[in-house]
Amino acid sequence: MHFPSAPPDAVAALAQLLAAPLRIAITTHFNPDGDALGSSLGLAQVLQAMGHKVQVVLPNDPPGNLHWMPGASSALSHDKAREACEQAIGQAQLLFCLDFNRPDRVNALEDAVKAAPLKVLIDHHRDPADVFNIVFSDITASSTCQMIHDVVSALGLADLINTGGANCLYAGLMTDSGSFRFPSTSPHTLRVAADLLERGAQPEMVHAAIMEDNSLDRLRLTGFALSERLQLVEHGQAAVIALSKADHERFNYVPGNTEGLVNFGLSMRGVRLSAFLAERNDMVKLSLRSKGNLPVNELLSAHFEGGGHANAAGGRFIGPLDAAVARLLRELPAFLGKHPA
Repeated sequence: MHFPSAPPDAVAALAQLLAAPLRIAITTHFNPDGDALGSSLGLAQVLQAMGHKVQVVLPNDPPGNLHWMPGASSALSHDKAREACEQAIGQAQLLFCLDFNRPDRVNALEDAVKAAPLKVLIDHHRDPADVFNIVFSDITASSTCQMIHDVVSALGLADLINTGGANCLYAGLMTDSGSFRFPSTSPHTLRVAADLLERGAQPEMVHAAIMEDNSLDRLRLTGFALSERLQLVEHGQAAVIALSKADHERFNYVPGNTEGLVNFGLSMRGVRLSAFLAERNDMVKLSLRSKGNLPVNELLSAHFEGGGHANAAGGRFIGPLDAAVARLLRELPAFLGKHPA
């Protein structure tokens, strides 16, 4: 079987590193989502089964609907255990960097990641930084979890994916592919999903745990955002939702409560681009989604210190929410005009 995310030279180099037991740390991006946490915990379980000592280190605590994942309770979060996290990375003989392409994506863990002497990148975002020793980079992959499956399989270790690991990897595969509806879903994606099911993954349980874990506050925030903060611009080609700090506080916001909100705008007839802007303490976070050949990563890279995939990307704006919205609305006409439907 061909594993597109696992080039033979990188596989051989990694196999040599893993030949003897090591102290290993695994980290991922700030605000870990299903793919970030699923890939980290899925890989951790395989490495532990090989006899390595493994610690998953997260920049901050994941949202509550991901806490069910096997191994999540043993992960360290930098926002809760700063010293332990930095020590785990500092003492690691090998650091896996999953689902991010640049060290600044781990926020306050950036210095620790940069200082790690031996780093392995497994990621599906564009333009990885030149700071990693072994690189698995595949921008065509639906998810980092798909890549983990490829790498583990290419190493001849697929039988070490147990039921818990299969559920973790399936979670990332499902969420990052939009439940297998995004353009990144390939025949290989579905073959990986099938293999994970054969290894014990439970689709109904995973979907319910992630997608059907709404609190009353989250549902009310979603309703408020759609009824009071959604606007259509550029003759109905773009939808914009902007939530202020006061909006978040009104509905007792916790991380994860706006996950997927940006997709509602894209579901509207005629909308090619959907934007969600969330005001934080010292900046505005932007999430953009698009349809067809509309590369929102280019827009964010040029104007909002961001990047990502062509149809799904994120960025930031240093300043108040109204200024961020004004900047986006100012840039949209030229961007949409450059990429006609």
